[in-house]
Amino acid sequence: MLSFFRLLSALPIGLLHLLGAVMGWVTFALSPTYRRRFIANARQAGYGFGQVHAAVGHAGRMVFEMPRIWLGRLPPCTMVNEEVALRAYAAGRGILFLTPHIGCFELSVQDAARKWAATHGEITVLYRPARQAWLAQILETARNRPGVRAVPTTLAGVRQMIKSLRKGHAVGLLPDQVPPQGLGVWSPFFGRDAYTMTLAARLALQTGAAIIVARCERRSWGRGYNLFLEELEAPLSPTLEVAVQEINAAMERTIRQCPEQYLWGYGRYKQPRVDPLVSAATASQQEQA
Repeated sequence: MLSFFRLLSALPIGLLHLLGAVMGWVTFALSPTYRRRFIANARQAGYGFGQVHAAVGHAGRMVFEMPRIWLGRLPPCTMVNEEVALRAYAAGRGILFLTPHIGCFELSVQDAARKWAATHGEITVLYRPARQAWLAQILETARNRPGVRAVPTTLAGVRQMIKSLRKGHAVGLLPDQVPPQGLGVWSPFFGRDAYTMTLAARLALQTGAAIIVARCERRSWGRGYNLFLEELEAPLSPTLEVAVQEINAAMERTIRQCPEQYLWGYGRYKQPRVDPLVSAATASQQEQA
């Protein structure tokens, strides 16, 4: 499987996107469960299928571009509004890059690391170790590319993220990812309660890090990507539950800027799983709150 991934990583991004778009529509056609969830999630946000149907192909593009982003030469990416990050770095503040499941979110951290890691330190990201040996091998290579440091969803991993932010370095998170039971709260997302991680809000409140919302959009015909950076509209509330709601609202705003590249098929409203690997991290967060 690793050899297959390496083969895909050598293909042009345009070809990968073409293959991915076809696979996205095949999956949509063959999976009633996925199709219902896609349409229901889009409707919850106020979109009809005709408004976001392009997201079907983009979901497939996301899958097929992964080998290139993880193992191959990074494709061209233009950063928009990079001064918001430069101001935070100049002030000596840590940066919490937050991106929802939109566009090529894997490239967001890679491009930021390519641009700033040499002068401002590695960007730390959180990951859950894969159970399959072949996937774990791929992720070990992919998540630790130059300028990126991957830490596990454990007490030690959370502590490393806090340490990095307090040093003035950056951390990347997907705040719309459903966390395990005990690491989130139920909070509105497009008008419906979704189990939402508290980690992003806790990290910002504990370290004073600047929050920057990132959105990496695909250009048409495999011509690369645009990485948009935006500051929050206002500082986070010191109350954790309110801060979580504010982060959800920020994710909604950035999704509405490019709804045709959001993963509407993601199970955002599912029940959280029970994961013993994060129990220590849960206790640590509660102690430090």
